[in-house]
Amino acid sequence: MDFFLDTADIAAVRMFEGAGLLDGVTTNPSLVAGAERRADFHGLVKQICDAVKKPVSAEVLASDADEMIAEAKTLAAISEHVVVKLPATADGVKTIGLCTAKGIRTNATLAFQPLQALAAAKAGAAYVSLFLGRLDDIGQDAIMLLHAIRGIYSRYGFGTKILAASIRHPLHVVRAAEAGADAATMPPTVMAKLLDHPLTKAGLDRFSADWGGRP
Repeated sequence: MDFFLDTADIAAVRMFEGAGLLDGVTTNPSLVAGAERRADFHGLVKQICDAVKKPVSAEVLASDADEMIAEAKTLAAISEHVVVKLPATADGVKTIGLCTAKGIRTNATLAFQPLQALAAAKAGAAYVSLFLGRLDDIGQDAIMLLHAIRGIYSRYGFGTKILAASIRHPLHVVRAAEAGADAATMPPTVMAKLLDHPLTKAGLDRFSADWGGRP
């Protein structure tokens, strides 16, 4: 499973990239809501792409296909690493198809049910982002959704990667991996906890104490 960082914080991107944990980055309008970052959104995307040289999802703001494809072309021109995020709506899926025809990689975002994921895959999306935490919030079984989509994609041979999004805690990452997700995108607070376990720390403390702190 690939680990993506869900952030627009270039410092966090550089920190986790330096730790060797990153396979890519995802951003969205909420993460780029600060006035300074809004003013130079394209510059920020370029910075992130240069820092990781791996897939970086950048989202369009338009809601109709004509404006979406125009934004998609602009975003894709920033870097070869840009993956254009488009909503899993009728206009979004239409734009995914147009982008696919032009060789622009896409990420179908805000997907909450199998038919959205199936339509995105048929249109040629590189990724489909399933929002686990938001489904949990309304009492739906997000992991069952992942299993269902994994089964559909495997049955019909789709190459679209399943990206588990709206990750709230490390257990979400584990469950998504068990369900066959290709990637999980998580905020820095969750990624920082991936290798954190109290028994690991206790064991290291015990080794150090038994050794007496001597080299």
